[in-house]
Amino acid sequence: MVYLSHFSFPSIEAEYSFQFGLQRTCYDTLYPFFVLSKHSLAMLDFEPITILYGGNGSGKTTALNIMAEKLGLIRDTRYNRSNFFEDYTGYCSYKSERKISRDSRIITSDDVFDFMLNLRAINDGINEKREDLFEEYLVAKYSKYQMKSLDDYEQLKKVGMARSKTQSRYVRANLMDNVREHSNGESAFLYFTEKIKENGLYLLDEPENSLSPEKQQELTKFLEDSARFFGCQFIIATHSPFLLSMKCAKIYDMDEEPVDVKKWTQLANVRAYYDFFKIHENDF
Repeated sequence: MVYLSHFSFPSIEAEYSFQFGLQRTCYDTLYPFFVLSKHSLAMLDFEPITILYGGNGSGKTTALNIMAEKLGLIRDTRYNRSNFFEDYTGYCSYKSERKISRDSRIITSDDVFDFMLNLRAINDGINEKREDLFEEYLVAKYSKYQMKSLDDYEQLKKVGMARSKTQSRYVRANLMDNVREHSNGESAFLYFTEKIKENGLYLLDEPENSLSPEKQQELTKFLEDSARFFGCQFIIATHSPFLLSMKCAKIYDMDEEPVDVKKWTQLANVRAYYDFFKIHENDF
């Protein structure tokens, strides 16, 4: 499914025109001006799965943030948004084939990291509560508690429960299980499966972060299926050879000048992996 068919960025001439029109010239940077134009990137055309590939500083993340800002997509965490973002996006334009759904969003590695930290904090709190319940159970089980008024009813219930249950059952009855008994990688993968709904546009910034090679392959299959069967469109910034290998993905090499479309097997870091394993082929 294609929601966003193309997105246009300002030309270098438009950027210089903006710069010359500024009343003040004391700014250290005009970011995001002059980031994408240095690679002669004027427009991106999209398929159901489109990938932005390139090294640090190539503009992958900047391009995603600009598109998310212009489209008004949901995002969970803040990003490097300068004073000139609104000026820059004013020069941008796009064409959509279909109405972009409310659930559409940009997902960054910061979003995933914050999600994992929140889960860990919740689990830590649950673990502390569990220790308190162990002590509460012993006090309630062996106390000689009598109800003197309605205010004592809740405590009397605890005493009755403690006397009728084993310690482990008492704790389980009063405490939810740890929210996630997952590794960081499993929690990161869970974030994507919870946030990505049917029939939506999703911008993913280096989703491979925090994922093992196995989980990256699992995510690759999940994204392929979401695009093929569930009406999703993805624009992804990534270095991962697993994600780069996605079927029918259109890949822009942001390291080229001008930016060029390539097959995943032509990309520099994929070739580096290939050459490395060919050298060590006999070790396997």
